[in-house]
Amino acid sequence: MSSNTAPDRIDAVIFDCDGTLVDSETLSAKVALDMLAEHGVVLDYEDMLARNRGRQFARIVDELRAAYPHAVADDFIEDFRTRTLHTFRQHLQPIAGAVALVEALHLPMCVASNAPRAKIEACLEITGMLSHFQDRIVSAYEVGAWKPDPALVLAACALFDLPPERCLLVEDSVAGVEAGIAAGVHVLAYRIDTPGTHWPSDRVRLIDDLADVLTRVAA
Repeated sequence: MSSNTAPDRIDAVIFDCDGTLVDSETLSAKVALDMLAEHGVVLDYEDMLARNRGRQFARIVDELRAAYPHAVADDFIEDFRTRTLHTFRQHLQPIAGAVALVEALHLPMCVASNAPRAKIEACLEITGMLSHFQDRIVSAYEVGAWKPDPALVLAACALFDLPPERCLLVEDSVAGVEAGIAAGVHVLAYRIDTPGTHWPSDRVRLIDDLADVLTRVAA
């Protein structure tokens, strides 16, 4: 999407984590499917992947428990976190171009994610990006709000002491983009295919390559 007006100046960048910086969503979906399959529940991989993207995990588990109560025990989330961390340590990779981007970006940046801080830090550490963010991590579990609620994005803006219109959010989920729009930040929607969705062109641009982030902040 493009605008006829000159882009506003960007002074800080907010990254989502899962699916934007690290390729964790595919691994997480497979872990969840394996856990359900152990109890005789076989679900479609693409459906599970879509179900997970950009949503609060506790709500996903509530939906699964309502549909398959015999397969979702009280310790499902704890078991899932343990298994995914083990899987991440073996197989997690950064999204193509993510490491080069955070190394090249000379603006303040942070991560704002629906995930717990421990998971965010583990993913960034495993993929070699944690040092670029240090303590600049905003977790929905600490804010008490999950995307598409804009509070998480606004908390990230507050971390920089900047108004939303001076911040850029890089997101791979519809919920994240909607949170960014509601918060008033500029948004780069990374590899989101949403036929029929009309986002404001002065706030949202679609990108297929993380290198486009550098182009946007230099505009």
